Amino acid sequence: MKSIIVPIDFSEQSEIALKVASTLATKNNAELYVLHMLELSPAIMANSEYMPQEHIVHLMKMTEERFKNFLDKPYLKKVKVVPIIKHYKVFSEVNEVAEKHKVDLIVMGSHGVDGLQEIFVGSNTERVVRSANIPVLVVKGDVKDFKAERFVFACDFKEESIAVAKKADNFAKLLGATLHMVYINTPADEFLSTDDIYERISKFLNKAGLGLEVEIYNDYTIEKGILNYSEKIAADIIGIPTHGRRGLAHFFMGSIGEDIANHSKLPVVTFKI
Repeated sequence: MKSIIVPIDFSEQSEIALKVASTLATKNNAELYVLHMLELSPAIMANSEYMPQEHIVHLMKMTEERFKNFLDKPYLKKVKVVPIIKHYKVFSEVNEVAEKHKVDLIVMGSHGVDGLQEIFVGSNTERVVRSANIPVLVVKGDVKDFKAERFVFACDFKEESIAVAKKADNFAKLLGATLHMVYINTPADEFLSTDDIYERISKFLNKAGLGLEVEIYNDYTIEKGILNYSEKIAADIIGIPTHGRRGLAHFFMGSIGEDIANHSKLPVVTFKI
C-alpha cells in the first residue's frame, strides 16, 4: 500500500478516520493525502454578487489555517502528509484525486454503530462509496489500536463476483491481513447442499485463479451469518461489494450490504462490482 486518502470535515468522526489512516500509512510507509472540500459552489466562486471576493479569500485563508492546526497531531509526525483543499464540495472529486495520485485506499469516518442509516443512505460517505473505484474503508466509532489481521469477505461464488473477489484478495495483501472467505448458507431459496456448495466454490476459484480456502457457515440469514462468523473468528474488518451508483442495497439480495454496514461493530470496506 503506497498511498491513502482521507476526506476530512474537521469533525470527530473524520479525526478518527485520520488516526486509522495514519496507522495504516505508518505500517506500510505510505503517503497520506488529507482532503478538505469547502462549501463553495462554482457559481459563488465566479460571481462576486453571491459573495465579495475579499470574503472568499478570507474564508480560504481561515480554512487553510484551521486545516494546518487540524493536522498538527502527534500521530502524524512520522507520516508524509499531503494536504489538499478543494474549493467546493463535489464528492466525485475524491475519486478523481485518488486516481490522480494512484491512491490504494480511501478512509472515511462515520457517526458510530447506531444511526448509520444517515451515513450510508444519502450521506457524504455513501456518495464517496458510489463514485469510488478503489476500496473505501468506513470506520465506525472510536477505533483504538486499529489492526488489520483478519479480514472477512463473504461471497456468493457466482461468476459475476469473480472480479470483486480478486479485489478483496488484493486488498487483504495490501493490508497484510489473512483473508477469510466465507459462503453463508441459509434455509431460504438459495439453500444448497454441501456437495453443491463445494462444486460451485471449486469452479469459482479455478476460474478466478485464486488459491484460497473457503469456509461454509450456516445461519438463518446472510446478514446474521456474516456478523456471527466475523465474531467467531475475531475479525478486524468486514468486506462487502457495492454496485456503484445503485448504492449499498444490492449485496446478494435486498439491503443485505446496507444492513451489515449499519449493524457491524467492525470497520467495513466496500468494493465496487
